[in-house]
Amino acid sequence: MTQATDYIAQVAADLAKRDPNQPEFQEAVSNFLGTITPVFEKHPEYIKANVLGRLTEPERAISFQVPWQDDEGNLRINRGFRVQFNSAIGPYKGGLRFHPSVNLSIIKFLGFEQIFKNSLTGLPIGGGKGGSDFTSKGKSDAEIMRFCQSFMIELQRHIGLDIDVPAGDIGVGGREIGYLYGMYKRLRGAERGILTGKGLSFGGSLARTEATGYGLLYYTQAMLKENDKDITGKRIVISGAGNVAIYATEKAEQMGAKVLTVSDSNGYVYDENGIDVAVLKDVKEVRRARLTEYAKAVPSAQYHEGSVWDADLKYDIALPCATQNEINGDQAAKFKAAGVFAIAEGANMPSNPEAIASYKANGILYGPAKAANAGGVAVSALEMGQDSRRMADSFDTVDGQLKEIMENLFANSVAAAKEYGVAGDYLAGSNIAGFVKVADAMTAQGW
Repeated sequence: MTQATDYIAQVAADLAKRDPNQPEFQEAVSNFLGTITPVFEKHPEYIKANVLGRLTEPERAISFQVPWQDDEGNLRINRGFRVQFNSAIGPYKGGLRFHPSVNLSIIKFLGFEQIFKNSLTGLPIGGGKGGSDFTSKGKSDAEIMRFCQSFMIELQRHIGLDIDVPAGDIGVGGREIGYLYGMYKRLRGAERGILTGKGLSFGGSLARTEATGYGLLYYTQAMLKENDKDITGKRIVISGAGNVAIYATEKAEQMGAKVLTVSDSNGYVYDENGIDVAVLKDVKEVRRARLTEYAKAVPSAQYHEGSVWDADLKYDIALPCATQNEINGDQAAKFKAAGVFAIAEGANMPSNPEAIASYKANGILYGPAKAANAGGVAVSALEMGQDSRRMADSFDTVDGQLKEIMENLFANSVAAAKEYGVAGDYLAGSNIAGFVKVADAMTAQGW
């Protein structure tokens, strides 16, 4: 074993001992460490500075109680989190996730990934993440408002324009951001840049809603072009039916592809004619209904229970946009027979380690989440800039900047993979490109 492999193995062992009950965080770090050895072989100074040891321990991890009152007058309690992982290249930046599955392990995995995702955008933002085990399902608007207000009463103690700027994630859309910002403003004043994903009437950015989904397709298009392929006419399977999935579907169809599916936690809709985005938006954004309502509204659509990744379909490109670890090794093994030649991740860590190994073994182009879904945080950072300038850019301006960021991000990942001897490995290239920038900043600042 070399000095580099010894060091990485020791970091992994220390982490396993320190955080044995955090499987999602352990998985994220393990996936990262498995690609980073060439960097430490070339830069032993990172070993001396123990960069990995510092990167795998958050600078700050905050857990707090969120009390709120339901419509019946009962006092309910949820748990809130904010993990401020690394600020070497800028203030902490990362979304808030409201979902019953949220715990410290999930927030740490998301925050760790966010470090490198934000670095890859080329924008001056560090990595952080937060959220709560609260869910808006079955809650009235008044209950959601009271929860968000209570959550912000504590969160505002830990954030600031040059410290930490949260955004939305699963379960936190425009409604929730509005309630969160309203309470922040009452407590601290109208600092518009303190949250991103805001409504257009109070400092939000055009194209922010579309950003993650559109960015995913700009990345996918760049990956296909690098391999002499084109997205036009391709059949695509998308999982999820939230913000990312909706706008990934919209952009894919604008590019001339056909999206066959979207899904929710119970099942998926298959439409051989292609998903009707207008109906999908009505069902999910306006009515906030289940996908069974889409199937009722579109005669050519079929609703099936279960995971879309278990379906016997023929398609070219997979875009998982639902949640972490939604694709396992057995499901990924079916991709080759289904005709899949590319996968790009719109969700965070949707493929487990066995799935990623299957992609590589079968020669499937693989765009990892930290690169492929960076469009959302990129436009969030652009929104911060607009708020600072007290100006609003046009949709076309922001969309053009997003496209350029995603194309540059992909190109930098390709270049990093070549430089470190792993050409064609987009996962390794993304990890290396994101990591080197952060490591250089950390060592230059003497910490």
